[in-house]
Amino acid sequence: MAHVLSLNVGRSEPNPAKKGIPTGIGKQPVDAVELRAPGPKHGGLGSGVVGDFVGDQRHHGGDFQAVYAYAREELDAWEGRLGRQLPPGLFGENLTTAGLDVDGALVGERWQVGEDVVLEVAGPRIPCSTFASRMGERGWVRRFTEVGNSGAYLAVVQPGTVRLGDPVEVVSRPDHGIGVRLAFRAFTGDLQAAERVLAARCLNAQDHEELAETVRRRTAPGLGA
Repeated sequence: MAHVLSLNVGRSEPNPAKKGIPTGIGKQPVDAVELRAPGPKHGGLGSGVVGDFVGDQRHHGGDFQAVYAYAREELDAWEGRLGRQLPPGLFGENLTTAGLDVDGALVGERWQVGEDVVLEVAGPRIPCSTFASRMGERGWVRRFTEVGNSGAYLAVVQPGTVRLGDPVEVVSRPDHGIGVRLAFRAFTGDLQAAERVLAARCLNAQDHEELAETVRRRTAPGLGA
C-alpha cells in the first residue's frame, strides 16, 4: 500500500547559494506534521507544514507549493547513479513516499493522506541553486533536469495531521492527461510540452501566466523557438 515513509521538516539555516537569505531545505524526520494552506507565496506563511521554514518566499512556498513530495523509489535510483546514500528529506521533501508513483501523477489529482488530509498535485519542483549547493554534485541542476523526475508540489485542500506510516490514496484524477513529468519539461525549456500544458489549462493562474510569458518570449518575432 502507498504510504508516508518519512515526514521531514526544515529549520532556518544559512544558505551558501543565496547570501543573506536563509534556507529550510535541510529537512529532518519527525513523527507527525500539521498541514494547512499557507496563503499566497508573497506575504503568506511560507510552508504548508506547520514548523517548516521557507526562506526565499519570492520563489518558494505558498498555497501551490505548500508541501513537497518525493518518492523513496526515486531516491533509491539516485543512490545508484551517485554512488552514495540519500536519506529521506535530502532533496528537501516534506513527504517521502513509498509505493506511490509521484512523478506519474496528473496535475490536479487529489490524494487522501491518513484520515483527514487531502492534497492536490499542483505541479513539478524546479531545481535551483540552493538545491545544487545542498547536493554538492557537479552539474546537479542539469543532471536532475535530464532525468526529469522532479517530485510534486502539493496544495492543501483539506488540512489536518499526517503521521508516519499513514496511507496515501489517489481519490480523484482529472481527464486532461497532463502529468508532472510533462509539466516539468514545460517549465525547463520544452516548448511543445509548454504549449500542451497551457492548452490544458491545468495549472494554477500564477504558474499558467508564468509559463505563458515564457512561451511568448521564446516565440516572439525574430527570436525563434
